[in-house]
Amino acid sequence: MEGRKAAIYIRVSTEAQREEGYSLEAQREALTAYCVSKGIARYEYYEDGGFSGGSLNRPQIQRLIQDAEADRLSHVIVYKLDRLSRSQKDTLYLIEDVLNPHGVAFVSLNESMDTGTPMGRLMLGILSAFAQLERENIRERTRMGMRERVRAGYWMGGGRVPFGYDYDAAQGILVPNQDAERVREMYRLYLEGYSPQNIADLMGLKYDRLVIQILKRKANTGVIVYQGQEYPGQHQPLISRELYEETMLAMEERAGKNLHSGSHLLTGLVYCGRCGAKMRYQKWGRNGHKLVCYSRQGSKPYLVRDPDCTQEYVWADEVEEAVAEDLFRFGAEKTLEPEASVEKSVRELLEQQREKAERKLRRLYSLYSEGEEETLREAVREQQREVAALREKIRQEETRRTISRRKKKALEKIQSLRDVWPAMTPRERRAVVDQVIQRVVVTGHTLRIEYKAFFTGPGSALPG
Repeated sequence: MEGRKAAIYIRVSTEAQREEGYSLEAQREALTAYCVSKGIARYEYYEDGGFSGGSLNRPQIQRLIQDAEADRLSHVIVYKLDRLSRSQKDTLYLIEDVLNPHGVAFVSLNESMDTGTPMGRLMLGILSAFAQLERENIRERTRMGMRERVRAGYWMGGGRVPFGYDYDAAQGILVPNQDAERVREMYRLYLEGYSPQNIADLMGLKYDRLVIQILKRKANTGVIVYQGQEYPGQHQPLISRELYEETMLAMEERAGKNLHSGSHLLTGLVYCGRCGAKMRYQKWGRNGHKLVCYSRQGSKPYLVRDPDCTQEYVWADEVEEAVAEDLFRFGAEKTLEPEASVEKSVRELLEQQREKAERKLRRLYSLYSEGEEETLREAVREQQREVAALREKIRQEETRRTISRRKKKALEKIQSLRDVWPAMTPRERRAVVDQVIQRVVVTGHTLRIEYKAFFTGPGSALPG
């Protein structure tokens, strides 16, 4: 500690300057006497006159912090603990994060605390424990209050407001703003086959991941997600739940696929029937493109399945025409199934069961808070499992209904596909193909079209 000095910190707020025993002079006299009695010869005064102890935004306390961190201090001595700070959090920060790491002892005359002694450190530990308990109590009360707020349909607060909404503090809810229509357009574009980056460019957003975040946000459907649970919100939804589920299903299907924004109809969908490798479009002189097996090309070794593959190169336009013709035939043969009248009632029944189970769970929580009995604890666990199971059934029912709606929409599109195909853009054609075709397998000059599972079974065979 050689070369260090003691810091005598003195603070008086404007309101307290007339209080007996708290004047700057009185504190200075008492603290100087302490230093003399303890044989502390080197000391310096740090005086904040007229400053509140509610924050650390004080010039002399900041100078004291700098000197402590520069290893210039041996002690920090105050008349009373609240002279250092009236905030328990700030007091513990100063002692635990600033003074202790730099070997600075803390002394408070009024509380007889000296962290340079075992008893002083014990008192500090007790003070820290009570402060931690208070922080946890505040946190728990905040969580409970927030849960009740969300359960009533109110937004969590002004922070992290979803794109397309503003936060109305007076009502406590989200309100659609001028970007709401842009959010709806993002869903439409995504289902039409546009990539997140394409959508970001069109909407003036910097990153494609922002588009993904917006599309995945369930608040757009009028619900509030809090701690993994959904609650009906009081705010106006921007899109329907059906549109959201359809988008999530499309996102899941496109995950991991190398979707291209080019003009080729079957990019990423064509496979070699001889070795199983993918086939790519390759420019073939002035006559167009051919589909080439990656095993025969070798430009991407990790895609090679059989270096000795004998798959011929085939003209891409012939394969595309054959696929389109099969799509026309497929659409003409398929008929729309009538909607099941029980779909809505099944979902409503599950929702009623869930609401009933959640009401019972809330009653059990209330009983458990009054007396923590083991039988009640097990009843709570069992009811939690029942609620979780019902939520999973509802999720599965939503997925099934979404697939059914997508199938219906896709069939509606392809039933009149032959008539509208010539007028469709390459992107629109590709969007139809992505909706109904799983992949196209080329073996020699024969191809097999595999439709997605919810449309057909093993697929269709066509001569090349």
